[in-house]
Amino acid sequence: MVASSVNIAVLTVSDTRTEESDTSGKILKESAEAAGHAVVDKQIAPDDIYRIRAIVSYWIADPQVDVIITTGGTGLTGRDGTPEAVTPLLDKIIEGFGELFRQLSYQEIGTSTVQSRAVGGVANGTFLFALPGSSGACRTAWDKILRQQLDLSHRPCNFVELVPRLLEK
Repeated sequence: MVASSVNIAVLTVSDTRTEESDTSGKILKESAEAAGHAVVDKQIAPDDIYRIRAIVSYWIADPQVDVIITTGGTGLTGRDGTPEAVTPLLDKIIEGFGELFRQLSYQEIGTSTVQSRAVGGVANGTFLFALPGSSGACRTAWDKILRQQLDLSHRPCNFVELVPRLLEK
């Protein structure tokens, strides 16, 4: 049995956000802590694929980080590159995460959800979830997916119970 709490790192991807204006990162940090998890690091990085990849790679290599959540950079503009930054780092993609996120988001914002390229996966035994930058999208992802999947008591299954087996060969 694994511990019921996990260590989470949060990355806000934005060219304009500061600690004071980072509402999405703040929502994720506060929501994770309210659920009993530890936010072991929180950073803000510009919309630059290599800067994003460097920070995420560092966390993937850190055995103290169980989950990485990014917010921002999942749209369609020329500066949006979070999926391109993180997808090559993934050992496995969790297709259902993005699918479910867009399904839930559709109920809130309608067809605008097609512009989201939210993605989830596993890299070196670390879960990674790339979310859109809006605070509403972060609330949706946390409240309707991640809170339950990062809860050891959630049944019939959850991500936390998989942690000891992620590196099996």
